[in-house]
Amino acid sequence: MILALTLPTTSSTTDAMDVLGSVPPAFQWPVQFCIFSTVATYVASIITSNVSQVDRLWTFLPTIYTAYFALLPLWPQKQPFYLVPYTPASLGIPPGTYNPRALMMLALIVTWMFRLSYNTYRRGLFNLKDEDYRWLVLRQQMHPILFQIFNLGFISFIQNVLLLALGIPAYIAASQPPQPLENRDYFVIFLSLLILVLEFTSDNQQYAYQAFKHEPRRFHTTHQWIGSRLQWVPADAERGFVTRGLWAWSRHPNFACEQSFWWIMNIASLPSSQLLSITNLRTSAFVAGKFDLGSLLTAIAPLTPAVALSILFFSSTLYTEAITASKYPAYTAYRARVGMFSPLATAGKGLWLAITGGRVEVERTVWGKEAKDE
Repeated sequence: MILALTLPTTSSTTDAMDVLGSVPPAFQWPVQFCIFSTVATYVASIITSNVSQVDRLWTFLPTIYTAYFALLPLWPQKQPFYLVPYTPASLGIPPGTYNPRALMMLALIVTWMFRLSYNTYRRGLFNLKDEDYRWLVLRQQMHPILFQIFNLGFISFIQNVLLLALGIPAYIAASQPPQPLENRDYFVIFLSLLILVLEFTSDNQQYAYQAFKHEPRRFHTTHQWIGSRLQWVPADAERGFVTRGLWAWSRHPNFACEQSFWWIMNIASLPSSQLLSITNLRTSAFVAGKFDLGSLLTAIAPLTPAVALSILFFSSTLYTEAITASKYPAYTAYRARVGMFSPLATAGKGLWLAITGGRVEVERTVWGKEAKDE
């Protein structure tokens, strides 16, 4: 969906509505709020000389947009003043008629928000003076003018648009006729909570490792969350990065879980008929030999938010790993042995190294002397 956006020239509700007239009714308030958050985070980044302001909102904005769509029957039909959520009367949504699937997704995303907020808080990232170390490196690599263009175009604008897009699955669910939760919905609840538990565990393991790395003498394993109580040794601290627990199976298990969660949200929002349509298109393409690109793109268009998020994670992870590899020599061996996201890639890398030779040496570099011989 392509939306024509123009910044409002006045704060009055009437003028704002005129500006947003070309936006589909259901997205008029989300786009209004997205414009505000984009401008606010960019201005804050200039005032504070810190471009991580949008990072502090990452944990809240998808929840806000999801809540707006899931609770469409709750909002007034006319906007009392700018930035107050409302449900345009043209949507024809009766008050009190909520969609159970949309409410289910809201509950899961609120749970996601608490996990991310806790991890953000304990790492000190809500501190307005804290800035993502990657932006510090990038600022040194770019001309100041180009960096500010990047700040406005990507850090402030594109990321805010992506955070709005993460609310689209709730809109898709809320647009469907209300019906009781099905077996597929209960499976979504189970799978989503499992993913969040794994992500929470990977966060805890990384946090425990960093605590051990920086203060090994004061570190006590029993003070850590269950699932992060690993037996760290001095060689782990010397290596410079975590390679144990879930991190032995994925170089970024937290990122893998984050993407998986939003893919689940995207797929869960689709009606059963659309899921069946996508399955039939795949069957036609790979079994019957018939391929209709137009129909396939139309069918998978609702998955765009998950695709965009995965593209962002993949590109940013490449940059993050380039920085890490420049600091820690052993990271090259870690990349050769462990997959970026998927444990299946890790198993494949281990098999390939076993066949081609060098697996023992690589594993000793990654995990130390306790790595077993073949």
